Amino acid sequence: MAAKNILHMLTPHKHVSPFDVNMAADAGFDVIVPYEAVTLEEVGDLVQDAIFSRPPHDGASTAIFFGGDDAVLALDMIDAAKNALVPPFGTHVFADPQGSFTTAAAMVACTEKVLQAKKGRGLKGARIAVFGATGVVGYCAAVIAALEGAEVTLVGHNGVERVQARADEMKQRFGVDVAAVNGASDAEKADVLKETEVVFAAAKAGVRVLTASLLSGAPKLLAAADVNAVPPSGIEGVDVFDLGKEIPGTAALGIGALAIGNVKYQTESGLFKRMIASDEVLALDFRDAFTLARTLVPEL
Repeated sequence: MAAKNILHMLTPHKHVSPFDVNMAADAGFDVIVPYEAVTLEEVGDLVQDAIFSRPPHDGASTAIFFGGDDAVLALDMIDAAKNALVPPFGTHVFADPQGSFTTAAAMVACTEKVLQAKKGRGLKGARIAVFGATGVVGYCAAVIAALEGAEVTLVGHNGVERVQARADEMKQRFGVDVAAVNGASDAEKADVLKETEVVFAAAKAGVRVLTASLLSGAPKLLAAADVNAVPPSGIEGVDVFDLGKEIPGTAALGIGALAIGNVKYQTESGLFKRMIASDEVLALDFRDAFTLARTLVPEL
């Protein structure tokens, strides 16, 4: 009898995300077990419990998923899980805290497709401003874009200290150089937008980051992506379904939350299915999500 596909879902929070549980079940996992309030220090023991209970050839039928809402902690948990493996025993590991890894991947992939199809360029060298950069989606989108050769600026909403700390963290972990500036006031946002070619808006749901007035003062803006699906939109003039539609009053193209969400959904589902199908154990993070998301954006 074939080994059952078992998914252990770990989160540092009180509850595992029902969204992720549904996604995993629909992808085809036979058994899904939640673990709440898991600390980084506990990850190794849990992983070894999972791998030593099955023969090595069934390692690829076991998977560990990390949730939560902290991108850095999720990456640390992946590292802890990998360090706990004892070959030939193994397991898949996959992190998507608060859906951020797959959302960020979808956001960047959709933006890249719009730029390529309608502006004749890609991400390399693009000047990108990330609003909501201290959050999980903004953090991951910034790193993905920087790894693709974009010139990324993290824009703080209450000073530069927190975004500078994130920039330093990105440099240490991923070797990317990103800038950090304050964007607390409209005047400071306007100053950022003067040279910006692409905007990623990843602030809290229901928070408008950029008004039409600010966008009208961004002469070099090519595209603006917004992951906020809760009114008001994060970027005025960007509809949730937009995928390359011109933003009123500008020459820039909008990418909306539900257009991004469609690719995000397929990406998360696809990564769960990849673990089930693979005979080799996989370690998946937002870089793998971006590679897959690029193949899922509709043609324009």
